[in-house]
Amino acid sequence: MKNPISKSLFIIIAILGFLASCKQKESVQSPRSVTENGTSYLIQDSILISTQDGAKIHAIVVRNAETKEPTPAVLFHTIYARKDDLKKAKMAADHGYVGIVSYTRGKGLSPDSIVPYKYETNDTYEVIDWISKQDWSDQKVGMYGGSYVGFTQWASVKHKVHPALKTIVPSVSAAPGIAEPMENGVHQNFHYPWHHYVSNNKYLDTTLYYNGQRWHDLNMKWYEKGVAYCAMDSLDGLPNPQFRERLLHPTIDVYWQNMIPYKADFTHIDIPVLATTGYYDGGQIGTQYYLREHTKYNKNAEHYLVIGPYTHFGAQAKPNAHIFGYDIDSVAQIDITELIFEWFDHTLKGKAKPTLLQDKINYQVMGGNKWGHAPSLEQMANDTLRYYLGNQRSGVAFGSLFGTGNNGKDIHYSLSEEPLDPNGYLEQTIDFSDRGNLTWNSSGWRNIVSDSLMVGNGFSFATEPFDSDFELNGSFGGEISVSINKKDFDYNVLLFEQTPEGKFFALALPYVGRASYVLDKENRQLLTPNVKTKLPFGIVRMTSKKISKGSRLVAVVNGIKAPFSDVNYGTGKNVSEETIKDADEPLVIKWYGDGYIAIPVKTN
Repeated sequence: MKNPISKSLFIIIAILGFLASCKQKESVQSPRSVTENGTSYLIQDSILISTQDGAKIHAIVVRNAETKEPTPAVLFHTIYARKDDLKKAKMAADHGYVGIVSYTRGKGLSPDSIVPYKYETNDTYEVIDWISKQDWSDQKVGMYGGSYVGFTQWASVKHKVHPALKTIVPSVSAAPGIAEPMENGVHQNFHYPWHHYVSNNKYLDTTLYYNGQRWHDLNMKWYEKGVAYCAMDSLDGLPNPQFRERLLHPTIDVYWQNMIPYKADFTHIDIPVLATTGYYDGGQIGTQYYLREHTKYNKNAEHYLVIGPYTHFGAQAKPNAHIFGYDIDSVAQIDITELIFEWFDHTLKGKAKPTLLQDKINYQVMGGNKWGHAPSLEQMANDTLRYYLGNQRSGVAFGSLFGTGNNGKDIHYSLSEEPLDPNGYLEQTIDFSDRGNLTWNSSGWRNIVSDSLMVGNGFSFATEPFDSDFELNGSFGGEISVSINKKDFDYNVLLFEQTPEGKFFALALPYVGRASYVLDKENRQLLTPNVKTKLPFGIVRMTSKKISKGSRLVAVVNGIKAPFSDVNYGTGKNVSEETIKDADEPLVIKWYGDGYIAIPVKTN
């Protein structure tokens, strides 16, 4: 008689073998041949890649059917799953690569739950590993893409660089915890509907997300009622658990640090990097973070930057010639997609480096119709202008106002080369219980070139006219000197060129900061009420502009009270839990005359 245990064991082994075979078949799809415009493609658009923890990653692979030899691969790993992503993979195939688009777990055909950010460090690495093991792969992989797709590239190299990964090209890179959902500690409302956009279904909830009126009304309703920021989804009527989860981590703690390269993680990133961003790109904060930290922790970092007068989308493809009332210089009108594939030809196929990359930092000088090149961010400039925020009128009129700043008078205060009165100050009062009188935050300007200046409830400061042309290159810095009657406050600083004709040119998007996170982004440090404190700037967006003879530089400072970011009432509690009941007495800000702005410039 046969041993029943042996028979049962045989059956179990057979079942396991069958399941393993099914699992393997699940990840492998036979390519189909498609011919379009005279080009034949081999397409696999329903691949499921299994991860070590049992998740499934949906991937699309497109190859040129006439290519017989193993070929370098170009990977685009995204949470923005779209039904027409096959075009993106074909584009890579048209440039002589195997084109691959893969999705965040849970997106597309993946059966898993959709969780942004958390698993990308491992999942993206495993997709690269899968690519390297395919017959059509020559074990050379490059990655590219913008915003969240820029983040996934950095996430893939957090723990180690896969041997097959030869380069990354992150554009306008998201940096969770650093640049979104908060910026220098201030939470931005635009991220609230983003969670619905990417998580409501297997592709994108465009119907809900593109309903701008809905989100505007929600912002205003939340602001006017004065309820806690963390209760916004209760007010909305749609649960938003990911929004709430992120509010539990207002500092750059382990929660955020696990998502991106952080500090010493950058030391092992030894592959060449090409980053692109724009002066008017919200994602520039993330791009700067990766660049500064990479070059700080890895002295041999081969990290290139291309930056110009581009928006978040313009810096990922081909920029518009006209943005926010400004006609960009002709030399700035480059095709960034073609630049990226020139870079792939250089790093993956050994061809010449793109001619634009004459040094590590490549920046377009607005108004100069030329590109500048420097070996580092610091070497973009050869001098620094320091200006102190004076409490005396400059006598310079600046046209019509939006808001009530400068006590309703159309005259700047002075930006002087020496502090006129270090202990003198300008006093600003913000009543958080009054919802009718807004200050201006990062949404406070609408055009790059304007006839008027938005000061709101803040103050503007102007230099004397310059007697010669020069270039403003880089990020302004310095520190504000303030005292407040509370424990914390949010503020912004904007920088303009005022032309001899009286026009105002916004040099970059505004700086936004939360006082308690300026000195240490990992640990909140509350201010002592009514004690003068100096606060250095955090990450400030960089820019480059030819400043013409006869122009002035104008700085605007302001406390923030508006419906576009969380409201900091200054109690010292978690800001997302504060309500209008915490408004208590108005916030009083004293802007002292020993606060200054440092302007990086290049002179002949």
